[in-house]
Amino acid sequence: MKHRYLALLCLLFSSPLLAQGFGGEHEKDIAAFIERMVSEHRFSQRELKQLFSQVEHKASIIEAITRPAEAKPWYRYRPIFLTEQRISGGVTFWQTHAPLLERAEKEYGVPAHIIIAIIGVETFYGRHKGNYRVVDALSTLGFDYPPRGNFFLSELEHFLLMAREERRDPVDFLGSYAGAMGMPQFIPSSFRAYAVDFDGDGKRDLWSNHADIIGSVANYFARHHWRSGDPVADRITRKTAVPQPLLEKGLRPTLTQSELKAVGITPPTPLNKDETASLLALDSAEGQQEYWVTRHNFYVITRYNRSPLYAMAVYQLAEAIRTSRAASRDLGANTPG
Repeated sequence: MKHRYLALLCLLFSSPLLAQGFGGEHEKDIAAFIERMVSEHRFSQRELKQLFSQVEHKASIIEAITRPAEAKPWYRYRPIFLTEQRISGGVTFWQTHAPLLERAEKEYGVPAHIIIAIIGVETFYGRHKGNYRVVDALSTLGFDYPPRGNFFLSELEHFLLMAREERRDPVDFLGSYAGAMGMPQFIPSSFRAYAVDFDGDGKRDLWSNHADIIGSVANYFARHHWRSGDPVADRITRKTAVPQPLLEKGLRPTLTQSELKAVGITPPTPLNKDETASLLALDSAEGQQEYWVTRHNFYVITRYNRSPLYAMAVYQLAEAIRTSRAASRDLGANTPG
């Protein structure tokens, strides 16, 4: 309350901005940010000062971003998402929203099980959308997390523009500790670029409108050039390690069929004549590595989250959901009436 009272006094007497929970050390940075939003985007200085007087610095956000799940080895990361509950939840989500998923796949060329897996990994089909105010999260990271401060200040800029475009109060938005929002956890720049009004009601609602949620995920993948019908990844078995220089080429597919063949790698799903691939090594619990040949569509998943562990979890969850759904449908078809 003391900080809020001081902030209100600053506004009343036109003294320098003192954001709640930030204190004087960030006062100049916040003031400069406000000036830029006013000059570049014609925001009201008075309204932004009032907004930032309500912003709270959250130490828990700094703590959370320093220990992301993607820092875990694969054998500890995978069990977080490849669970029976998440697989069965994906099958239920598919059954519940089948017409929307079918329409999205038809319009965008992105398969239903990939869309579902994204939502499953991100928020467990909406169970964990985040309880941080987005403006608090982005301000905390933008002004008080130097390793990625510029990125989060850019997202804060997009967020304020987004709130204005959507005609909503910025303090009303809730999301993750990193400012990701809704069931698919779009960051503000992604919301502005890829969220769609899939049911035509004049709004883009990624929190509770399943049409907009499904359509927006599909649009995101389509805009990042998902190739309908193409494979995603193949696990390969080797008795010797894959040469390290090939693993260090990164996630973008650059290796040709002949380059793979030269080191004894033949993917279960052969590459097309002009297709390229990447190689990925993941840590197993036995202290060994499992090797994967990843394709263009795997790279597209990494445009949603740049971690290869994340992309592999999405892919494997998607395949598990598809397999489980097919099995349940076969069981239902073979059950006597």
